[in-house]
Amino acid sequence: MFHPFEIAIGGLSGSGKTTLVEKLIRRFSENGFEVAAFKHGCHRFEIDREGKDSDRFGKAGAVPVLIADRDKEALISQGTGRLDIAGSVLSADLLFIEGLKELPAPKLLMVDRDRAVLPMLEDDAIPQVLALVHSGDSDELERFDLPLFHRDDVPAISIFVEEWFRKRAEAIPLHGLVLAGGQSSRMGRDKATLNYHGPNQLERTAALLGDVCNQVFISCRAEQVENYATSANFPAIADSYLDMGPLGGLLSAQRQRPHAGWLVAACDFPLLDKAVIATLTEARNPFRFATAFAAGDGGPEPLLAIYEPKSRRRLLEAHASGNDSLRSFLRSNRVALVEPRNPLALFNANDPEALGKVLRMMGNGYKR
Repeated sequence: MFHPFEIAIGGLSGSGKTTLVEKLIRRFSENGFEVAAFKHGCHRFEIDREGKDSDRFGKAGAVPVLIADRDKEALISQGTGRLDIAGSVLSADLLFIEGLKELPAPKLLMVDRDRAVLPMLEDDAIPQVLALVHSGDSDELERFDLPLFHRDDVPAISIFVEEWFRKRAEAIPLHGLVLAGGQSSRMGRDKATLNYHGPNQLERTAALLGDVCNQVFISCRAEQVENYATSANFPAIADSYLDMGPLGGLLSAQRQRPHAGWLVAACDFPLLDKAVIATLTEARNPFRFATAFAAGDGGPEPLLAIYEPKSRRRLLEAHASGNDSLRSFLRSNRVALVEPRNPLALFNANDPEALGKVLRMMGNGYKR
């Protein structure tokens, strides 16, 4: 509904929803997750007082009203459906929702002491219930064939919720994308067809990704598709976003497979090997926008990185604002950074001088 990794805590008023959500947020935050929370209920609420500036602006007709101080910010919208809730919480790793028991979101259902919520569950009015949380009386709850938890057993509930999130993350397929659609203008010849190890760079890079990815694709311009797909024996994805550099290749792949993670590798890393790929994939954090190596200049390396499905929206927004830099995207969003065990493996050979340097290193017995 709102976030790729969301879970709701539903139930009737007074069943302990707020207390459990608060404890889960604290526990997951302490374990390194960035958690967003969405409180949804039928009761009215006010966050500004009568006569305050923000209240006066809203009554005068401002839609929405933004207010900020040094420590926090708020966006106040009159009416419903005007706020981009999904966009507001996307940066967080996880989203906990309090309420929304009837809406189709995966949820833990709080069983109140009077069990007044159970008829709704029996009538299938509360969908996607993962487990029941009770206040101490679990008699006859086994008939629902759902995991049962005491509401004070926060460690057990946390383990259950985290395992559920982990399974969702593990279900996201990882595809490989070899970036080969550049003009190779600085090199003066096609970098994808350079041969350092036997197979050319296109074939070798695709094979390396094939060891860890569900499928591998070649990213290239439309006029290159037939040649590259035939020579590398991998399917090609022609750029459908034009004149955007590597971002266009990634967005074109995400358009075709929006629910997959993409391990992107440029074809001009001649020292790339299995160990480097393994370091990246083992460190993959699917709860963040991407996982990337920290480059030698302290910034992330955008052309050997894993981009998660939720990155697509932010990448499109960056392009709409005129920024097509993948490195800028990695710097400005919540990503997982990995220290390379062998920084030389990230050496980028994109001009004759760099090509000569690589050949000299290999001739001098370069050790991976």
